[in-house]
Amino acid sequence: MRIKFLAPALLLAGCVPPGAPPAPETVPSPTPRPAAVTPTPAPVSDWRDLPRSPGDWQYRGLGTGSAASYGVRGAAPVATLTCNRSGRQVTMMFATLRPAAGTVTIRTTSTQRSLAVQPMAGGVGVALPASDKLLDAIGFSRGRFVVEGAGIGRLVLPAWAEVLRVTEDCRG
Repeated sequence: MRIKFLAPALLLAGCVPPGAPPAPETVPSPTPRPAAVTPTPAPVSDWRDLPRSPGDWQYRGLGTGSAASYGVRGAAPVATLTCNRSGRQVTMMFATLRPAAGTVTIRTTSTQRSLAVQPMAGGVGVALPASDKLLDAIGFSRGRFVVEGAGIGRLVLPAWAEVLRVTEDCRG
């Protein structure tokens, strides 16, 4: 008979009295996810590895010589080389919002030279004799050349045939 009384007593001992709050459940808090990190591009230690400035060279003949302009089609060019055949000069002009006298540095695979530039319509520029070896260095640079300074920032321009064509037009 003792077993008869013991079984119901054990069943009752496991019951929760009515109206008692349920035992708190331990819910793990969500683990915060790390924010997506965009890798920072490695610094470029060599100017020859810099990305090219957007655009293309466009050559055109002029009554007084020729010109090659670099930039995005439909926008103002960022660089222009113009041949003045009668003066045998090539003028290099670089676009800037605040034209002021200053210096630009031109880097090619064989040469680095700083040039004094003067304000011109729409930018700064310098006139070089068509025989200047810098023009050859620009045209024969391996793939690209760089122009920096005088409010223009940095232009990484391809060394395409248009540059040499303007130079050769001035040499006769």
